[in-house]
Amino acid sequence: MSGDFALSRTARETDDIQAKPCVPRAGTRRIASGDGASGGAPQPQVAVTSAALARQFVRSVVRERWDVPGRRASEEAVIDLLLVVSELVTNAIRHGGGIAGFDVAPTPDGIRLSVLDYSDVVPAVVHGPGALPPAHVGNGYGWPLIIRLARDIRVERRPEGGKTISVLVPLT
Repeated sequence: MSGDFALSRTARETDDIQAKPCVPRAGTRRIASGDGASGGAPQPQVAVTSAALARQFVRSVVRERWDVPGRRASEEAVIDLLLVVSELVTNAIRHGGGIAGFDVAPTPDGIRLSVLDYSDVVPAVVHGPGALPPAHVGNGYGWPLIIRLARDIRVERRPEGGKTISVLVPLT
């Protein structure tokens, strides 16, 4: 990788992914860290070690922090969100040397997920159009699904090594 970069995805179409310089995001809330930054009581420490635990935690964040009177996530939107969670966490485990961190932040538009891993390697298909593999090969479906279901996809190097993959999954 020749420097830090972030990918931005603003619509479901696959031709609008653009590389942009990395800028630290202000106001990122680390709900999973128990700091209470999202308002209200601090959240309990959550050790995400599997896709199942990540899905369970994210579903609870949607119920407790995103769903409010007059705004509820549809079951279809939550299914998309949980699929993205599964793919990001599974990729960190299988290809990124493990999960170094897992952050969840409700936004007015949906849920921002950040998965930290230990690998500096950026998936080659991160710049791709989101096309599915031409034939069933047993893998290669995760990134295309993430590209199709998420927005504002960012891949950033961490100063201590590894990377953070951050996405916004709309719930509106």
